[in-house]
Amino acid sequence: MFLFRSVLHLLWMVVTVVPWTLAVLLMSLVPPRNLAWWTAVNWFRVVMWGTRVILGVQVKVLGFEHLPVGKASAAVLLSNHQSTLETLLLPTLMPHPLAFVFKRELLKIPFFGWSMARLDMIHIDRESRTEAMKHVIAQGCRLLAQGTWVIMFPQGTRLPRGEKGTYQTAGTRLAVQSGAPVVPIAVATARCWPKDSFVKRPGVVTVSIGPLISSAGRDPKALMREVEAWIEAELRRIDPEAYPAA
Repeated sequence: MFLFRSVLHLLWMVVTVVPWTLAVLLMSLVPPRNLAWWTAVNWFRVVMWGTRVILGVQVKVLGFEHLPVGKASAAVLLSNHQSTLETLLLPTLMPHPLAFVFKRELLKIPFFGWSMARLDMIHIDRESRTEAMKHVIAQGCRLLAQGTWVIMFPQGTRLPRGEKGTYQTAGTRLAVQSGAPVVPIAVATARCWPKDSFVKRPGVVTVSIGPLISSAGRDPKALMREVEAWIEAELRRIDPEAYPAA
């Protein structure tokens, strides 16, 4: 049954992404540029509807009150990464357009990648780490100044439930450089949408949004250690089954 529902959900994504890609491409030609983003978000909402109805995955969100308010507010969102689910879900939760930092190869994915190419995102070449860092900071500062929030996964890749990776400092370097506060986010999505698994399972996934952390006068490494400590502690609180030793 889980396999059948997973196949049905994949078909739902494939069928809906084509018209929405065309809509994003059209909206990207019309000012303001944010129209294309909110058009894409509507597709994310359609996918999440299918995730709830077809897969039986419910979402619990904590900490909405911690998000900055106001059209001119800036924020760098730093989240752990367990599955594809949070990349689809988080844009539907945020009141501002988001700019993901991702590798350029994803732009080659038919339809999905084509629409991403028309959005104001930060594409990087991970083979040149120094140049990638410069690009993230330059483009990130520009986007933050125009009201777009930047979201990054400091561990760099999806990790299985209960595993801890190395937190890189690109996100906190951007926050310090731009003066934007950091919003730490802990996601426990792998319990229903495991990494590298086609079969999804019903259940409840939790997203916890942490209190704002000021970047003013901070050392990026020390700031990342604070972000890491909050995320790892929060993961153990919202998904204790994944950390039996704790």
